[in-house]
Amino acid sequence: MEDSHQLVQLVVTAPLVAHDLYRFFHAGEEEVMALRGVSVRVDSSETVAVTGPSGSGKSTLLACLAGLDEPSGGTVWIDGRRISRQSQTEITRLRAQHIGMLFQTNNLIDGLTVRENIELVQRLASKRNAAFRDELIDRLGLQSLANRLPAQLSGGEIARVGLGVALANEPAVVLADEPTGELDGETETDVLDLLVDYADQGGAALVVTHSDKVASAARRVIHMEDGVVAP
Repeated sequence: MEDSHQLVQLVVTAPLVAHDLYRFFHAGEEEVMALRGVSVRVDSSETVAVTGPSGSGKSTLLACLAGLDEPSGGTVWIDGRRISRQSQTEITRLRAQHIGMLFQTNNLIDGLTVRENIELVQRLASKRNAAFRDELIDRLGLQSLANRLPAQLSGGEIARVGLGVALANEPAVVLADEPTGELDGETETDVLDLLVDYADQGGAALVVTHSDKVASAARRVIHMEDGVVAP
């Protein structure tokens, strides 16, 4: 991202590009610099892990990339579309159509079945693809659970359904925040394998993590310290 021509090329070709992101927070009269000129990209068929100690800016970066927080400076593009400094309506539309969100906490709606949770994401993204839905349920090993409610699922099953929800809109990029943090070793491996497999088949994923297993599975690792990408 050294010049404008290179930046334009990246925006056109990479599912996720963030250029020179800053994020300031005010605590009384003090100003906290959560991000200080962070630039990052994720290419197609790539999984990128973002590591670093607590307070290094990882979660703030993820929120800015997802359009959940507005950077104080810099720009974010998702699938060639600028998501920063847009109206909330446009940000919501872009996120629904182009981003899959995967969190450590449950991202399911309690009153909907497994199938209905996945279908809802597809409807919101205007991507009603029954064949992809059924393939996703099959690949996640959820065929026998498709008509169950979240309360009827184990922790590992909820994690797999959560990944299904994140992938339901066939996103350009999946953004994940400690998605395996509370999972047992076997379930962590299953979720990680499926996420990496999605990226390998032409998608893209950026995962904020403290897990050595997640970092070792990524194609590239970005380490953050004090709001900057460490060399």
